[in-house]
Amino acid sequence: MSLSKKQEDDTRRELRENLAKSGVDIAQAAADLGTTQEYLERVMRLDERRLEDAWILRNYLIEKVREAGGTPTPFTALAADHHIIPFLNSAYIDGKKIY
Repeated sequence: MSLSKKQEDDTRRELRENLAKSGVDIAQAAADLGTTQEYLERVMRLDERRLEDAWILRNYLIEKVREAGGTPTPFTALAADHHIIPFLNSAYIDGKKIY
């Protein structure tokens, strides 16, 4: 499944907004997720190697925004439960690390 241009643009915006709301900078998020800042910036642009990486970042940001007492910006394209999407590796996503 691929996203439309609008869905990609919306997802990039939603990731940026949630990163800003999280109180975590990109370097800390990368460290928490076990990846490099450079690669995490690629994920933010949806230029990732694995589709699951955007889902890992999405879940992480939602958690961090909530921990900070905020309300996450809803995701429109990355909105379903990743466990029911057959082409995603839910075990990799549930591992909460980007390798």
